[in-house]
Amino acid sequence: MKINRYFFVKFAYIMIDICFMMLAIYIASQIRRGTLYFPPTFHNIFLNPDYPFRALLFFWVPVTIFTNHAYGLYETKREKLESVEIFQVFRGVLFSAFASIIMIYALKIEGFPRTILGISTILVGIFFSLWRVVKRAFVEYLVAQGFNNFNALIIGAGKVGATLEHEIRKRKTLGIKIAGYLDDFKTNEDMPVARAKILGKVTDFSTIAKKQFIHQVYITIHNDSAVFMKVLEEAKEMGIAVRVVPQGFELLQTDFMKYNIGIIPVLEYSVLRNVHRHQGKRLFDLMVAWIMVILLLPFFLAIAVAVKIDSPGPIFYFSRRYGRRGQLFLMYKFRTMVQNAEDLLKELKTRNEVDGPIFKMKRDPRLTRVGSFLRKYSLDELPQILNVINGEMSLVGPRPLPIEQIEREDFRQLKRLDIRPGMTGLWQI
Repeated sequence: MKINRYFFVKFAYIMIDICFMMLAIYIASQIRRGTLYFPPTFHNIFLNPDYPFRALLFFWVPVTIFTNHAYGLYETKREKLESVEIFQVFRGVLFSAFASIIMIYALKIEGFPRTILGISTILVGIFFSLWRVVKRAFVEYLVAQGFNNFNALIIGAGKVGATLEHEIRKRKTLGIKIAGYLDDFKTNEDMPVARAKILGKVTDFSTIAKKQFIHQVYITIHNDSAVFMKVLEEAKEMGIAVRVVPQGFELLQTDFMKYNIGIIPVLEYSVLRNVHRHQGKRLFDLMVAWIMVILLLPFFLAIAVAVKIDSPGPIFYFSRRYGRRGQLFLMYKFRTMVQNAEDLLKELKTRNEVDGPIFKMKRDPRLTRVGSFLRKYSLDELPQILNVINGEMSLVGPRPLPIEQIEREDFRQLKRLDIRPGMTGLWQI
């Protein structure tokens, strides 16, 4: 009976989509009736064999239906966000429209009003989205009234299990009723009054699942693979859906992405949630960096001339540094030392005034006169604006790491490599 109802609902969804597509084509034909050489009646548009759109109609509609089916748009997944479903609708409609355009040129259909296809595509996307919003609201109403609800067990009564129960209770439209927990270490005395009770241990899964008429089980702990496999086998025999919360969920602030390598499913702990923030910061860096280059160009030229006149050697000094995610790059600076500074460093090693691999000396004899002035006011760092434009650095962030500091001693600093290094860091501010 469930199978018949499932196919009936899917068939109804498909027929609704087809009706809306025909309505969209009819409205588009009325809007662009001046481009047609016959009255845009229903008969002419859909039944007249001389109408050039008819041949394409038998291609566009099936492709759209097939694409919607591939995106899972002919079933109502309660966990799927409404925005995701609407995005999939427009993606499917656009894909089928582009495929239709290719067919127009491949079959060399002449006299076909392409503007009608364009208007129809927009209308179809709007109609498909609107009726699915209404459908979702209706389904959520029925579910909230208790129609087609599911009983669920949560394995693991810890922090993740409690968070999951809280999120499920907030979303009554999911139609999930928490029957209780299974946990090997906690008891009901440890559980707050507002939460579901512990019904037994994980080894009691089969018995409790039958008593409570369980439809779904959520696994939130990852202790013993043998116990996990046993739960999977018992759930499969009873037709119970098993859902697993990713291990380490409570420690992460990132999103998850699922993909496959061959037949192996892989779950990636990704940083999708921060993408827009990083893009906004990058856009800000580019805008400000280009403005600074334009405004400070005469100043750059003056410093370059001063460096060249003051002592022989190149204008710029290139320092190899570690950047974001361990990428090596050349950090640009105005040269502040004499040309043979690296050779002189060997003689000055014993006069190092700081511990560790970095050499620091207040009155470094290798500094030139212009170099001392540039260092005093941090003007030697200005060429790093070019590193910002190249995407190797940001305007503000942790200072880039010298290679020696990482490779010889301070591996704790590697966490700084999660973001782009900055021209100006915390100490400078």
